[in-house]
Amino acid sequence: MSRYRKRLPQLKNRPFMTDGGMETTLIFHEGVSLPCFASFDLLKDQAGRATLRRYFATYVEIARANRIGLLLETPTWRANPDWGARLGYDAAGLADVHRKSVGLLLEIRDEFETPATPMVVSGVLGPRGDGYQPATRMTSAQARAYHAPQVETFAQTDADMVAAYTLNYIEEGIGIAQAARAAAMPVSLSFTLETDGRLPSGETLEEAITRTDTETGGYATYYMINCAHPTHFSGVFEAADGWMNRIWGIRANASKRSHKELDESPGLDAGNPVELGCEYRALQSVLPRLSVVGGCCGTDHRHVAEMCRALKAA
Repeated sequence: MSRYRKRLPQLKNRPFMTDGGMETTLIFHEGVSLPCFASFDLLKDQAGRATLRRYFATYVEIARANRIGLLLETPTWRANPDWGARLGYDAAGLADVHRKSVGLLLEIRDEFETPATPMVVSGVLGPRGDGYQPATRMTSAQARAYHAPQVETFAQTDADMVAAYTLNYIEEGIGIAQAARAAAMPVSLSFTLETDGRLPSGETLEEAITRTDTETGGYATYYMINCAHPTHFSGVFEAADGWMNRIWGIRANASKRSHKELDESPGLDAGNPVELGCEYRALQSVLPRLSVVGGCCGTDHRHVAEMCRALKAA
């Protein structure tokens, strides 16, 4: 049985952290080959599982040292039918990946969780298409049908929740929330933003959150922002409004570059971990519910450690 599905501890006004940019860390720092940027493919053998375990162990140490909660998120951002097919995975193979990913994180939680560091296991979904470009757009009904098998598989495990990251248009978020509601799974939805603070599809973050809430009866447990630098979106919070209370988490990029610049860059821009931590602390003054911090592209354990210091200082 899920330990926290009915009462997620990150909603109790206590700080939580998650990991950094898994794929960029494994590729650029560990020298791991990840075809299609798919870290879930590592679950296919013992060596890959050991790599993932070592990766998560670093963040377990940070969470325990800071005595804050840890959101353990499955390496399944690419594990949907379109991306899976490129790597030779059919529906049964992907379902097995989701079960194995949850199993790995449950093993880690059973070994390392403490009262001071509760650990929530979250099943991760990614966009059907490219995370930076809304080229493959679905209606909300199509998105629900497309992502429902992933959500249903996670619901059959002991995962505590599901989380969708790098959503770049509204309908996909709506469809995932509807699928989560049908499966009775808590869900967080994370939109990615361009340098102008808007979704790649052109809508504002406020529009994305309010429309998704309107069309799903406010089902999402909370919202997040990921794969953008704080300087890209901090300006959208200048006018305080109720919709900002729905944002509970940030997983920012290390780099201030645009998505296009990152796509075209041959190397990794790791930015400045200390500066990024300070920017997270500044966001806390305008996002009253911010309690889950982590990183996205270019970030690693150094960045997340600074985010934790900022969260505790506030």
